Amino acid sequence: SLFLPGCWTTSEQASPPQGCFVHDCPEREIYMDYNATTPLEAEVVQTISEALWEAWGNPSSSYPAGLKAKAMIQQSRESVARLVGGQAQDIIFTSGGTEANNMVFHTAVEHFWRSREAAGQTRHGNVLPHIITSNVEHDSVKLAAEHLRTNGKADVTFVSVSRESARVEAQDVMAAVRPNTCLVSVMLANNETGVVMPVQQICEQVQAVNRRRQELRILLHTDAAQALGKIPVSARHLGVDFLTIVGHKFYGPRIGALYVDGPNSRTPLYPLLFGGGQERSFRPGTENTAMIAGLGKAAELVSAHLSDYAAHMQETRLYLEDRLKAVFGDQIRFNSHHPGSDILPNTCNVSILGPGFQVLEGWKVLSRCTRLLASVGAACHTHSSNRPSQVLLSCGVPDAVAANALRLSVGRTTTRADVDAVVEDLKEAVQLLSTSC
Repeated sequence: SLFLPGCWTTSEQASPPQGCFVHDCPEREIYMDYNATTPLEAEVVQTISEALWEAWGNPSSSYPAGLKAKAMIQQSRESVARLVGGQAQDIIFTSGGTEANNMVFHTAVEHFWRSREAAGQTRHGNVLPHIITSNVEHDSVKLAAEHLRTNGKADVTFVSVSRESARVEAQDVMAAVRPNTCLVSVMLANNETGVVMPVQQICEQVQAVNRRRQELRILLHTDAAQALGKIPVSARHLGVDFLTIVGHKFYGPRIGALYVDGPNSRTPLYPLLFGGGQERSFRPGTENTAMIAGLGKAAELVSAHLSDYAAHMQETRLYLEDRLKAVFGDQIRFNSHHPGSDILPNTCNVSILGPGFQVLEGWKVLSRCTRLLASVGAACHTHSSNRPSQVLLSCGVPDAVAANALRLSVGRTTTRADVDAVVEDLKEAVQLLSTSC
């Protein structure tokens, strides 16, 4: 019941056939870039269509189409809250993860200054708000932090991940804490390596510091974009104040939400936008009812079927790794395997070395593939001129290996037959490259 873009052959791409579903096309291209984006589940499309037809009214209006829209938004708020272990009032709908992350950073800086004012101190002086994050974050966190630092609005510490575990370790985060630290933001799972970060452990240690503090509380945030839909996620269990939700990573539409633990009761939240009063004025603007409804349906499906989704993806990814090892032998390097670290069930970051362990470059391998649709890393880094991934280099992967990296991320409908076809495609691509070198 899932439509997958790219299921038609290259010669047909200008005019895709009607009703072409995942298993319909014998020579279809095979998508393995689910960490970049996912297609919409059929039930999500149905919910969005229903909202477009029946809930087209302004949710602030009292006529039937408006009331229908308001009801659908509330139902979605409850579904998204259930997905992350929160309450409906904890969910603020946003345009996507980038906006949600920027709202957190804006709030942390504003919270710092208001805390100083409440303590009778001035907003001016030599002390700036201090933010701690990791050096492998998504650009919507990394660049938000760099913007604040470049413009003299905050001090930022980018804590390096361990070159052994590829995780940002709790002791390294705590070593960076200062009296003026106002935010710790660490992703829940890395989008390139799939490594799951010890967010709960970090939160427990920061909360112990907060209990000893008289004035400034350190706020805790995790970008859970890559984790949702793949592993269980509970904001309360993790201990975070903020958690970023991105719909198009779990077969929903391209909008997002921000979980806030009791917005402006337990946790401060300050808007980036003004006007209209929607979303309790935290994120005003007439609600995007259809996409919010789709996000809610996608969240419902994850809540109901996560164990099945995760088991299938894990089994498929392990089969993929076994087939790669069988075909390429000692030419294979798995960049997502690190001692003591858990990884997402669907993510395989792998480098295939040429004869004599020559550098083939991952993007060149993909360009020779005729069926595989994948990437060399995060989609937001496609402007990086084919340089080795900085995330992999930070994790201790050697330059020559990182240059060959491919990120293969499987999905809910990826089959063993898909894996077999992809491995054969990669084998032929590597042979072509090796003979031309």
